[in-house]
Amino acid sequence: MKPIHLTTHDGLTIAAKKLEGDPPTVIFMPGFFSNMEGTKATFLEDRCRSRGQAYIRFDYRGHGQSDGEFEDGTVTDWLNDTLLVLDELAKPPVVAVGSSMGGWIALLAALARPNLVRGLVGVASSPDFTQSIYHERLSKEQRQLLDSNGYISQPSDYRDEPVIITKKLITDGENHLLLHLDKLDLDIPVCLIHGKKDADVSWKKSEKLHRLLGEEMSELILVPDGPHRLSREKDLALIDEMVQKISTQIVN
Repeated sequence: MKPIHLTTHDGLTIAAKKLEGDPPTVIFMPGFFSNMEGTKATFLEDRCRSRGQAYIRFDYRGHGQSDGEFEDGTVTDWLNDTLLVLDELAKPPVVAVGSSMGGWIALLAALARPNLVRGLVGVASSPDFTQSIYHERLSKEQRQLLDSNGYISQPSDYRDEPVIITKKLITDGENHLLLHLDKLDLDIPVCLIHGKKDADVSWKKSEKLHRLLGEEMSELILVPDGPHRLSREKDLALIDEMVQKISTQIVN
């Protein structure tokens, strides 16, 4: 499938792939430093194709096939890229599927486009991850280095090269924090899937989101042996099962 190229307000090109089909449209939002060619993104495309359902996957700026440098990006930038793809390519109603950081982006997109995003599946959702990095992952000395230099290099379990974390990313993330709220005002069905063996993002984040969303509108599924990626065959089947469940709820 050839990528579609969309132009942002600041002149960057965002790459996306779109599968035509029946509603609701499923859109996949990848995680931090991930892209639209990942296991979950391509698996969901195959499943949507098999049942004739519309599907979109894309890369944020600085990720995958899109323009820009990763180090220049912020949560605001990646959210705006997502909204551009939604506005330009998605036919309502939409089921947003977000993985890790993408779960945060999906929630923010649903809040920003309530008439468009009508269902959501979060996979190992990591809202407020910028705050978690700064306060939980970095030592006092590392925070001082980040504050003075404007960036810090961090080793990654998912790539050979270190990931550059910028002060700009951390500061911008404060504009989008969700977990401090008393309630998340989303009147859409939400399913949160999280592995209890997740070494990168605590499952308690999804538990907190479940409380903020309310038990009537959200469902929490904890996978006892589930790692962060949740890309095993049984995990993928569970994710697709929930996508189908929410798809049915919002079109009936």
